[in-house]
Formats: sequence, structure tokens, C-alpha cells
Amino acid sequence: MLNSGQMASFRSQLDARKAEIEQHLQENNHFGLEQSFGHDSTGELSSYDNHPGDEGTELYEREKDIALNEHVEEELSDINRALAAIEKGTYGVCEVCGTDIPEERLEVLPTATTCKEHSPEQAISHSRPIEESILEPAFGQFEYDESDSEAYDAEDSYQDVERFGNSETPSDMEYPVDSYNDVYMENDDPTGYVEDYENFAATDIEGKNVTVYPNIQHRQYEHTLDEEGLMTPFGDLPASEKEPYSEE
Repeated sequence: MLNSGQMASFRSQLDARKAEIEQHLQENNHFGLEQSFGHDSTGELSSYDNHPGDEGTELYEREKDIALNEHVEEELSDINRALAAIEKGTYGVCEVCGTDIPEERLEVLPTATTCKEHSPEQAISHSRPIEESILEPAFGQFEYDESDSEAYDAEDSYQDVERFGNSETPSDMEYPVDSYNDVYMENDDPTGYVEDYENFAATDIEGKNVTVYPNIQHRQYEHTLDEEGLMTPFGDLPASEKEPYSEE
């Protein structure tokens, strides 16, 4: 519980700060908010011939003045609330739980009328922005993100954007990279196709009559299969161009 000397000291601090704020607001016309925007505050008769950049600057300054004025008026309201508590003899006691407010807290914040646990700041919600209830994180919103699905998911869209550059350098990568074109995530993933043979294999409109159109990718794919002793899902690769495969 505060004694009379401590109470008088805090009242003196509050009165001094209140007088300082009121004088500042009076001398500065509440940060110039009593003047009309763009005319009285700048001395301009009209905004018609002003550059949009100049108007933007004036708008920014007006928004800043509004924020400063609200901050000072809120402090003045807190001071009046604390002075009213002194008059009622409840200053130094939490308005919510009735416990004594530590003197150390009052020395730092003479306007405090609650303990730390019940201060208005503690009641402010620190939850995520409400937009995130609709806009989910890029990764994890699709069940296919961590699978081998062929569906175009959030991870694929991020990779498409990251191909145009990021903050990584070849020296930042965990594996050897020779070019800045290879520093994005899973840069070796195929673009526009899933299986390598999609670059040179085709079917008719019904998905039948598989036909191969040999090209560089075709030769590279054939060489890889030969080295590993594997076969394509539709048989051996032909050497001639546009040679249809038999589905037997």
C-alpha cells in the first residue's frame, strides 16, 4: 500500500505530464488536425495543380499526425483515470483483482491502474490475422504436397516462381551447384511433364497406338534404360522415327 508521500509524488508526476500534454496540444492545434488537409496546412488554395507525389506526401504526414494525436490523447485519458483513482483513494490497487500494484511498476508507468497480469495490453489477442482462416499456408494445404502425385500443387507453384530467382547462391546449397539457375528447390524436377518419355511419346485421342518421335531426350532416355537394364512401360524403344508400338 502506498503511503501519503508516495501518493503525493505520483500525483505530482501525473499533474506535470498532464500540463505538458495539454500545452503541447494547444500550441500545435492537436498536431495540425484542426486545419483542413491539403489547403490550410500547406498554404495551397487548391490541390488541382499539385503533383500526385506531393499529395501522397501530405497524406502520409496527415496520417502520421492523426496517429500521434491519438497516442497523446490516450495518454491524457490514462492520466485523468489515474488522478481520479487518487481522488477516490484507490490508486495503487488493481481495478480488476484488488491486489496492490508494485511500486516498481508505478515508477515506470504512473498511469497504471491495474497490475501487470490484468493490464489492457495482456488482453490484446495475439492470434494470427483473420485472413489466414481463408488463406492457408502455401505448403500443407494440399494432401498431395508430400506425395508423388502428378497433381499441380502449392509446392509446384512455388517452384515455378522460385525459378526466377531467390536469395540463395551456389555456395549456400548443401550439394554442388554450378549455376544460379539451379539454386531453387528441387531444380531437377521436370517441367511440363512427369515421365521422361512424355517428351517423345504420344498416343491417339483414345490413348491407344503409342508412337515415339525420337529426339535428343529419346536418345538420352534410351541410353539410361540400357545402362540400368530397364524397359519402358510400353516396350522397347524403336530406332526409327514415328514408329508405332504394338500394344500386344
